[in-house]
Amino acid sequence: MTMPLSRTPLLLALLAAVAPAHADHSADKPQATQLAPVHVEADRAKGYRADSSQIDTFGSFGSAPLHDTPAAISVITRDQIDDRQPRTLSELARSDAALGDNYAPVGYYQDLAIRGFTLDLATGYRLNDMTISGEQLTPLEDKQRVEILKGLGGLEAGVVAPGGLVNYVSKRPADVRSATVGTDSHGSRYVAVDVGGWLSPAFGVRVNAAHEDMHSWVEHADGRRNFLSLAADWKISADTTLQLDTDYQTSGQRSVSGYQLLGGTALPPHPSRTRMLGFQPWQQPVGIAASNSTARLDHRFGDAWSVQLSAGHSRSRINDNVAFAYGCFYAPACASGATPGYFFAPNGDYDVYDFRSPGDTRVNDEVRAVLKGSVDTGAIGHEISLGASAFRRTLDQRPYVYDYVGTANIDEANPPYFAPSPSQPGPSARTLTSWQHSLFALDRLHLGEHWQLLGGGRFVRLHERDYDGSGLLQRDTRLSKFLPQTALMWQPIAPLTTYLSYSKGLSLGAQAPYWTSNGGTTLAPMLSRQLEAGVKYDWSDALSLNAALYRIRQAYQFAQPDSTPEGFTFVQRGSEVHSGLELGAAGRISDDLRLTASINLIRARTQDTGTPAYEGHQVINVPRLRSAVYLDYRLPFAPQLSLLGGWRYAGSNPATPEGTVKVQAYHVFDAGLRYESRWRDHSLTWRLNVDNVFDRFYWRDTGSTGGDRYLFPGAPRLARLSLTVAF
Repeated sequence: MTMPLSRTPLLLALLAAVAPAHADHSADKPQATQLAPVHVEADRAKGYRADSSQIDTFGSFGSAPLHDTPAAISVITRDQIDDRQPRTLSELARSDAALGDNYAPVGYYQDLAIRGFTLDLATGYRLNDMTISGEQLTPLEDKQRVEILKGLGGLEAGVVAPGGLVNYVSKRPADVRSATVGTDSHGSRYVAVDVGGWLSPAFGVRVNAAHEDMHSWVEHADGRRNFLSLAADWKISADTTLQLDTDYQTSGQRSVSGYQLLGGTALPPHPSRTRMLGFQPWQQPVGIAASNSTARLDHRFGDAWSVQLSAGHSRSRINDNVAFAYGCFYAPACASGATPGYFFAPNGDYDVYDFRSPGDTRVNDEVRAVLKGSVDTGAIGHEISLGASAFRRTLDQRPYVYDYVGTANIDEANPPYFAPSPSQPGPSARTLTSWQHSLFALDRLHLGEHWQLLGGGRFVRLHERDYDGSGLLQRDTRLSKFLPQTALMWQPIAPLTTYLSYSKGLSLGAQAPYWTSNGGTTLAPMLSRQLEAGVKYDWSDALSLNAALYRIRQAYQFAQPDSTPEGFTFVQRGSEVHSGLELGAAGRISDDLRLTASINLIRARTQDTGTPAYEGHQVINVPRLRSAVYLDYRLPFAPQLSLLGGWRYAGSNPATPEGTVKVQAYHVFDAGLRYESRWRDHSLTWRLNVDNVFDRFYWRDTGSTGGDRYLFPGAPRLARLSLTVAF
């Protein structure tokens, strides 16, 4: 959107300053005149809209803006993060209707599902386009934006779940000095600082730090968090730039167990959002110490070619402690064996386990080299990307304690006291080593003015080894696959892009639950396929609209009922097919109104599983319809004050593969205010957000982990207040 001339005093001042340079030099030189101070007014026309992302600029789609990318990529901008004040991945996921929680407990690291497929914590999360360990509470203070690739990312990342990728992008050095203090309706305390500058024309730094004392809405789940990050840019020459980023965070908070179906067939009748199931006073907080570092060197060879060298290191060390509420194997109500022991009892009884797994250490290391350039062959232009990467992930663990200590009931305000287990964890040992080596290439062909054809692929070689606690090799997986990706784009007019794409992906097989006949076995990696058609339209330079129609197919993994003594065997059989329609809008509708809006309609079914009872039903934890709308309206008669509002909706959500139990659909409304003022030449920004204004109870998550299914309530009404001061 073109800024009106009346809003550009800086431009007028520059014209006035330049004009004397064109005057007649034969005239007498005028005396110097002191001009009046110039007031610069910034108009954040695109605060909720992004033009590009690292995924499309340096990843699998060539150097192109989002508008010219044949994939569904949404970007959560810094303005959105500031205005909504999310603290966790679960809260961040509310921004896009294609995202949903999948096992995201309070006080623990969290995971997402995109388009109904759960992300792989090992490979689904990235920092500056380098893989990081997903088993951490990723901070947002130092992030400029969060990018979400929806759908297959085989060319981008190799072995990765078919749902997509989440890429966090760091803030870059800039002349900024600000501090933020905040609290919430439960008495939490929050402080953060953002300080940066250019120490010379060629070298700049930026530091972000934060401390948070968390007072949770769940009893006994208070916690704390400390965070520090450093970003540095070095312009080595006009053609060479080096970017460095590193961060470190420690956190401690008791983990909150989820509910389970009663007897495997009924929802808990009187669930509590504030009660910690199974709480024991000896339960220690889950402690997580995580660090992430990335480095990127960019060098240009003239105007046509460039090379990028990148490296990343991510380490997460988890001291896992929980009085875990799980199943009813030891409950009298389940003694007959009629109720599966891996659900709560029909009367609400559940077992409590002392679970301790200290020193659980996960390390991701990755290096990548990409050569990019453009050439012409006759009338056809080519944008070429060639690259290679190596990725290594290791897991060190101690033999954990997981001992039954007693049985409680969901209706008890305070569970009985049970003595902790006397057992102690064993010594640490390497339990996983995984290597991925890849070669990848992409060619974007410009076929005249209106057509583009993209073709490429990644050849990936995977080698994974699992060990038991004594170092004995349990699994040795080796495979090589070529993952193709192609797309055809048509741009009849400049604001409109349409595309049709096809891609293949490869994801790791899941581990069989312990209660199946092959418990602990890791299944083979799986191929996935995606066909997607999309439309992107720039209504103006400040508002973008998009739509995507997709179909993703992958092998179905499930515990199949059979005649084994356990009654189930974990298998890959048949297909899981997710077909959906996504609609989205982001940007500014008028001078005073900004918004982001998205709708995801999805049909997720299984086929040819050999278990008729599981077919013809929506897949667990995939609502058929989800929507998210957020508005920012600046009052015309009081431009310093803006009204913020949000609406989230999710349809009924399946909790069993037979479709016999579903949690109800829900509407949740959020509201807020933003007030901008000045005090002694300092900019002040007040923000007040109230999530779940009407205090609606809802089940936000019916997902699974380790083959077991859990139910997590949504947060009650929560107000957050913050003040940001710019120095």
